[in-house]
Amino acid sequence: MDRNHLERCVQIDNGLNADSSPSAGYVSLETEIPEVLYLGMKEFLVSNPSWDQYRVMSSALANFLFQNGCGDRAVTECYLNDLFSRSKA
Repeated sequence: MDRNHLERCVQIDNGLNADSSPSAGYVSLETEIPEVLYLGMKEFLVSNPSWDQYRVMSSALANFLFQNGCGDRAVTECYLNDLFSRSKA
């Protein structure tokens, strides 16, 4: 998979869905992950009912991007919100 694959997927998705726009705020992703990560996420979700799989993946991605130099203010905001949020459970 080349580095531009994700961008092409977003362009294709935007072309097929006339109702969706970049301002919609969400992009659907599908990926394979190692089973050990899946089991870890499943265990985490069972013990943290205020989280769901979407919040976990979004938080993990924001964490990765922030720690690897992404300077986008929205990414930083997501990272900090997840870092300082308290569990409601």
